[in-house]
Amino acid sequence: MNFFYNLPLIILYLLIFVFPICFSSGSLQWYNSCGTNFTCGSVSVGFPFWGGIWRPKQCGYPEFELSCEGEIKSTIQIAETKFYVLDIDETGKSLKIARQDLSDGYCLTKFQNTTMNFDRFYYPVALQNITLLYGCPPPPGDSYGGETVKYPGQFYCRINGVSDTTGYCQSGATGPNGCHASVVVPVPTSLEPDILNGTSDLSTTFDKGFMVNYKVSDEDAGLCSSCNVSKGRCGFDSSENVATCFCPDGTYGDAPCGNKSQVSGNKSLKKAVIIGVSAGSGILVALLAACLFMVQRKKRIISQTRTKDLHLASLSTDRPSSNGFYPGQGYSTTPSTFMSQSTPSYPSSKSDLGNSSSYLGVKLFSYGELEEATENFNESRELGDGGFGTVYYGELSDGRVVAVKRLYENSVKRMGQFMNEVQILARLRHDNLVTLYGCTSKRSRDLLLVYEYIPNGTVADHLHGRLSVSNKIPWSIRLSIAVETAEALSFLHENDVIHRDVKTTNILLDNNFRVKVADFGLSRLFPNDVTHVSTAPQGTPGYVDPEYYQCYHLTEKSDVYSFGVVIMELISSKVAVDITRRRHDINLSNMAVDRIQKHALQEIVDPSLGYDNDYVVQKLVNLTAELAFRCLQPERETRPLMKEVLETLKDIQKTMVDAQKQVVVDIQESDDDAGLLKNDPPPFSPDKEVNDRKQFK
Repeated sequence: MNFFYNLPLIILYLLIFVFPICFSSGSLQWYNSCGTNFTCGSVSVGFPFWGGIWRPKQCGYPEFELSCEGEIKSTIQIAETKFYVLDIDETGKSLKIARQDLSDGYCLTKFQNTTMNFDRFYYPVALQNITLLYGCPPPPGDSYGGETVKYPGQFYCRINGVSDTTGYCQSGATGPNGCHASVVVPVPTSLEPDILNGTSDLSTTFDKGFMVNYKVSDEDAGLCSSCNVSKGRCGFDSSENVATCFCPDGTYGDAPCGNKSQVSGNKSLKKAVIIGVSAGSGILVALLAACLFMVQRKKRIISQTRTKDLHLASLSTDRPSSNGFYPGQGYSTTPSTFMSQSTPSYPSSKSDLGNSSSYLGVKLFSYGELEEATENFNESRELGDGGFGTVYYGELSDGRVVAVKRLYENSVKRMGQFMNEVQILARLRHDNLVTLYGCTSKRSRDLLLVYEYIPNGTVADHLHGRLSVSNKIPWSIRLSIAVETAEALSFLHENDVIHRDVKTTNILLDNNFRVKVADFGLSRLFPNDVTHVSTAPQGTPGYVDPEYYQCYHLTEKSDVYSFGVVIMELISSKVAVDITRRRHDINLSNMAVDRIQKHALQEIVDPSLGYDNDYVVQKLVNLTAELAFRCLQPERETRPLMKEVLETLKDIQKTMVDAQKQVVVDIQESDDDAGLLKNDPPPFSPDKEVNDRKQFK
C-alpha cells in the first residue's frame, strides 16, 4: 500500500519535472544551433535558410533548405527544379541560382521547365525566358541540297539515341513547333541577344545563373530583428508555421526574449505544463483505478487462501498422501498466487525449456556438458565480462568452438533476460547477427547461453581497447563496420525488435572484420501498431537516448541514437564516456555535436585516419559525421529511421569506391601525377580492403 500513499508525490514529480522536459528539451538545442550564420558550399547565410550538419530544420523556413555538396557548391530545391546557389544577398533578399542539370551542358536527358515556388520566391523584372527546342526538323537547306538555313542559337544533341539532331533557341516560352521537346530557362535580359545570335556558349551562359528574390514576411522579419537584439536566436515553429524566437532559458515564442508582457514568450513552457497536467490527471485516474482493483483482488485472494488452508488442515488429520507425507507437512499443495504473478509466463508445450532436448529450434545443453567444455569455467578461458554475465571460450564434444555466456545469478530478472535473448535469436537469422547454438534448461544450476565463437574481439577492443595499440584499422574498414551494423539493426527493426543496448562492446568482429551484433538481453519486441513502448530506461551510460531517459518512451529511434554514438566512436576512436575529459565533453555524443556545430570536427577525428592530408578520407568522414549528427538529435522525430541510416551509409561507401577507382585511373594515365602521389598513398581499393581485413587478426 506504500505505492498508493506515494501517488500524489509521483504525480507531482511527473508534472513538475518529467513532462516539461519531454516537451521543451529541444529548444535549448535549437538555440545553440540557430545562433550564427552557417557556411554551405560557397555561401554563408543565416535565417531563413537551414541545412547541412550545422543548422536543423527548426532554424529556417521548410522551403529554404540548403544541401552542401562538397566545399564548393550548395544546392536548393525550388518547386520541381534543383539549383546551384551561386550567391545570397541577405540585405536585398535575393539568390543567384543556376540550374544544376544545365551545369554539365545543355543536352539534357530529362526535359523539364524551370519551376518556381511563388509563395516564397519570385522573379525580378530584368529576366527573359529562353526556350531550348530539342529534336527539331532539319533546316530547309539540308533536305534539298540548297543553302542551309541556320536557326537562332542552333546546337546539336542526341535525342532518343539519334545523334546530332537539331536544336535551337527562341525567345519566350513557346511550344515545340514540331520539335521533340522544349525546356524554358530564365536568363538575364542582357544575355538574350547573344544567345539568339549564337555568339555565346550556351553552357557558359547558363552557368552564370540568374537572380530570384525570396520572401520573408514583415512580421517575421520584425520578430527576428527584435529577437536578435534580445540575445535570442531566430528560427521557425512548424506547428504555427511562423518564425519564432529561441531564448537562452529554453523558452521560445513570437516575442523577444525577456519580454514578460508577452504571454507567448514562454509558450513552450506553458504548453508543456498544460500537456503535463492533462497527462498527469489521466495517469492519476488510471493509477487510482488500478490500486482499487489490486486491493479488492488481494482481499479476495486472501479469503480464498484461508478457506483452502482450513480445508487442507482438516484433511491432514484424516489421511496421509501417497508419498507418506501429510499435505500440510513440509510443503503446500497450493502454489503461491503472488509468486505466480511475479514469474514470467513461458511456453509449456513439448518444446518447453525444461522438458525437451530443444527449445524453439535451439539445442538444450546440460550444465555438465558446458562445464566440461569450458574446463569448469576456468578463469583463463574468460573472453569478456559484461553487465549481465561472463563469457567463456569453450570446445564442445563434437569439436565446435563456442562462446558460453554465464549469467551472474539465476533470478527472476535474469531469467527474463535469458528467455528474451533465446526467443529473439531463435527466430531471427542474419549474417550480421551472432548465431545462438543453444542454452541450458531454465532448471539448470546456472543460466547458460551458447553462441558461435567470434575470434577477433569487439569493435571497442580495436578502437580504444586491448587491440587498439597494435592495429589501427583504416577508414574503409570502419565504414564497412558501420554499414554492416546498420544492416543488422535495420533487420531487427523490420522484424519488430529494438536492441536497446547498441554499443561497440556488443559489436563482435570475425577475422575478416565482418560484424556480428550480440547481446539481446535487454531487447524488446515492438508491436507494429504502436508509436512507442513505455518502459523504465535501460542500457549503457553514454549510449542511452536522452528522450527515452527523460520520458520513458522506447522507440526504434532509441537504437538510432545509440548507433550515432557508435559512428562517432568509429570516427574518433574515443570512448563513449570518459570522466577525465572536460565536463561538457564527458559524453562523446555532446562532444561530437559541439565540434560539428563549431566546424571543428578535425579536433576529434582519429589522427591515424589521415583526415588532414587525404581529401577522400576527409570528405567521407565529413559525410559520416553529418549522418551521426542527425542520429544524435535530442528529439526522436528529427532522427532518421535505421533503414534511412543504412541507405546513407551505403551511398557514402559507394562514393568511397568510386573515388578509389578514380585515383587508380589517374595514376595509370599520368606518370607525373603518380610522382606527386608517391609520398601520399592512395586510399584503400576494394581488393586491398579485403587483404587488410585478413591482416588485422
